Amino acid sequence: MQYLSGNEIRQTFLEFYSQRGHQILASASLVPEDPTVLLTIAGMLPFKPIFLGQRSPEFKRATSSQKCIRTNDIENVGRTARHHTFFEMLGNFSFGDYFKEQAIAWGWELSTKVFGLPPERLVASVFEDDDEAYAIWRDKIGVPEARIKRMGEDDNFWVSGPTGPCGPCSEIYYDFHPERGDANIDLEDDTRFIEFYNLVFMQYNRDAEGNLTPLANKNIDTGMGLERMAQILQKVPNNYETDLIFPIIKTAAEIAGIDYNNCDEKTKVSLKVIGDHIRSVMHMIADEIRASNTGRGYVLRRLIRRVVRHGRLIGIQGEFTTKVVETAIALSESAYSNVRVREAQIKAELQREESQFLKTLERGEKLLDEIIQTAKQQNKTQISGESAFTLYDTYGFPLELTQEVAEEHNLTVDVDGFEVEMEKQRERAKEAHETIDLTVQGSLDKLAEHIHATDFVGYAQPAATSEIKVLLMAGKCVEEAEAGQDVQIVLDKTPFYAESGGQIGDRGYLSGDAILVRIEDVKKESDFFVHFGRIERGTLRVGDKVTAQIDRACRRRAQANHSATHLLQAALKKIVDDSISQAGSLVDFTKLRFDFNCPRPVTPDELQQIEETINTWIAEAHTAEISILPLAEAKARGAVAMFGEKYGEEVRVLDFPGVSMELCGGTHVSNTAEIGVFKLISEAGVASGVRRIEAVAGPAVLDYLNVRDKVVKDLSDRFKVKPEELPDRITTLQTELKTTQKQLDALKAQLALAKSESLLAQAESVGEFKYVVAQMEAVDPESLKTAAERLLQKLGNGAIVLGSVPEADKVSLVAAFSSEVNKKGLQAGKFIGAIAKICGGGGGGRPNLAQAGGRDASKLPEALETAQKELRSALS
Repeated sequence: MQYLSGNEIRQTFLEFYSQRGHQILASASLVPEDPTVLLTIAGMLPFKPIFLGQRSPEFKRATSSQKCIRTNDIENVGRTARHHTFFEMLGNFSFGDYFKEQAIAWGWELSTKVFGLPPERLVASVFEDDDEAYAIWRDKIGVPEARIKRMGEDDNFWVSGPTGPCGPCSEIYYDFHPERGDANIDLEDDTRFIEFYNLVFMQYNRDAEGNLTPLANKNIDTGMGLERMAQILQKVPNNYETDLIFPIIKTAAEIAGIDYNNCDEKTKVSLKVIGDHIRSVMHMIADEIRASNTGRGYVLRRLIRRVVRHGRLIGIQGEFTTKVVETAIALSESAYSNVRVREAQIKAELQREESQFLKTLERGEKLLDEIIQTAKQQNKTQISGESAFTLYDTYGFPLELTQEVAEEHNLTVDVDGFEVEMEKQRERAKEAHETIDLTVQGSLDKLAEHIHATDFVGYAQPAATSEIKVLLMAGKCVEEAEAGQDVQIVLDKTPFYAESGGQIGDRGYLSGDAILVRIEDVKKESDFFVHFGRIERGTLRVGDKVTAQIDRACRRRAQANHSATHLLQAALKKIVDDSISQAGSLVDFTKLRFDFNCPRPVTPDELQQIEETINTWIAEAHTAEISILPLAEAKARGAVAMFGEKYGEEVRVLDFPGVSMELCGGTHVSNTAEIGVFKLISEAGVASGVRRIEAVAGPAVLDYLNVRDKVVKDLSDRFKVKPEELPDRITTLQTELKTTQKQLDALKAQLALAKSESLLAQAESVGEFKYVVAQMEAVDPESLKTAAERLLQKLGNGAIVLGSVPEADKVSLVAAFSSEVNKKGLQAGKFIGAIAKICGGGGGGRPNLAQAGGRDASKLPEALETAQKELRSALS
């Protein structure tokens, strides 16, 4: 067994299977096609449509090194020898070619002959009912029965997720301590065994209901963990100390001014978390994922923030992630060149996220420390959901981060209470796209082996004669459906474009003898086009012949907006920054939306230039040239790839010569002149480093202008001025309104002061102190504060607590304490914040003056009564 570097292990694996007829394939993106998962979680995921029979394989045998991300065990990262969020899965695959015996034989040969692992250090496991695999290991390979273990479904029946291909598997384990003998071997003992090679014998498909259906072809899917094999061959105690990760750890340690080998275990855990997570975020950003508060963007943000926090835990002050990622890029670029190509984007995203998080982290850490200390003083074992939400909403602390810190202090977090606060106080951002109901996917999975992929003819034909191949209602297969029922339909061929690349699906009709179906949307699941519609008349049956006709007016609108989107990206690159890349898009019948990576807002002058440039290109009447090219050739010619799209060996290239060239499967105008006109609507930020432009093109511009023309006419009539005089008239009104508001605020303050004068007579005494606790009617927060300050000046040594209900469902509170009261241990901020909670609110401020608010006005008397009792008690 000789030392091999991580790169050498990867290359050796790929070459071994290449020599045995396997096509070496590049790693797929971490953004998967499969709608059931956020990220690529397994080496076989890119091949799922092939295993299901939905797509024909280009090769019978393949091998790859697939980058994967899993966060379900994130709490174990750094704490165990083998858990990671990012890992590479070396795999060999057979699509209906060889099966168990050959897969096991090659796995054994690679492990023992090529990598040189001693056979006496290896143990094989099989599924408890898989007698065939057991016999192969025993009789063909010669492994002693004592070192072949039968395991249950949890361990040796592999699934890719809730749905999809599955089957029994056989695993190869490395034994670190063979001297312990073969009696009572326990493969769950992580101190002795590590599983490094998993051979999956794919025989079934599991649908959304959990039903198993035999696959037409038996397939092989294997996975060897690169990091695990590196640990074995490099003879280190854990995956983190291999040459794949340890240089990153070393860089982080140097920045912190510490030595890994002399660190305590807690510090080593933080260094390992940094080493693991920085690889994840590097590859995610390189695959065009951007940090956000939803979906995979949230996963990225969470990982970056964990890196930053663990950096703080080991003593790193200030920003450091861009320095650490330089090491990660150097380690990965030979296998994944895109990390070097996108180095600038990776560093920019990290810098933005880290800088943002550091601004709130320090304040949040102080607040969390206060919360923890208060909980301990009150002998509590749990942090409230309200406190956890405040940390999340105000300070950017993910719930998981609060839970981690709480756990370090032997506390838990009220997750249910957190969810209640989330529901009440924040509208969660929603995804810009929808996915097909998984019940539909499950039904299609069952039928995948019996029907062919949908033939799309819509580039050239607006209509086609088609056959109903699949008919579904609520995701369930049916043989017929009647008028008034909502259905999902798969045709043998269709002119309807299915939602893809940001463009929504076509609308239109299916018609036949006494049949009419209105199609409202079309989505794509693998290679099937699913038409969503309602039967207007007649009875529709599987096997019926129908005329599929798109709505041409809607198609023309979508084409204009889609082609305009291409021109918009070209204009942004030309005028703003050539490095701009797409981060998402939406093209529908009424507008277009384009998200792009840019660290700053686009200026008004630039927006005007962009609009003028696009309209110039439209007027120049550039003819669209569409070609099918090999992917490598298209990229070499400079074609721009669209965000989130997956491409085969051959791609469709849309070229407006001299203006824009992109890989795109959408529908487009044949000449830019068909767009007619382009109009920008808005430009704004939607996430850190991500901007959004909304615009309209073609017929939609007239709709847009008509609405605004109506508004302008209405305003002109109301203000009795010409349209061109509206800005000046509105400016005058705004100035008058501000003047009036200032006068009103001054009068309110004077009224509040006048009202407060009468409160002095209500002052109560406790020893040397005087205090006033009172409610003032309909006084705004600012006037209430002014009144409290004036009262305290006149009262001298004492405390003032005032409350008011300035408007419905809004409570305002203020506390003003003298310095002598502060010396008694009373601080206005903490005092009034606790009182405000009675009214369903909160707040705080300085020790001598603080404001708070609430939502339940009915609780104000109770709150003031409590304040009076607590003041009297504290001051006495």
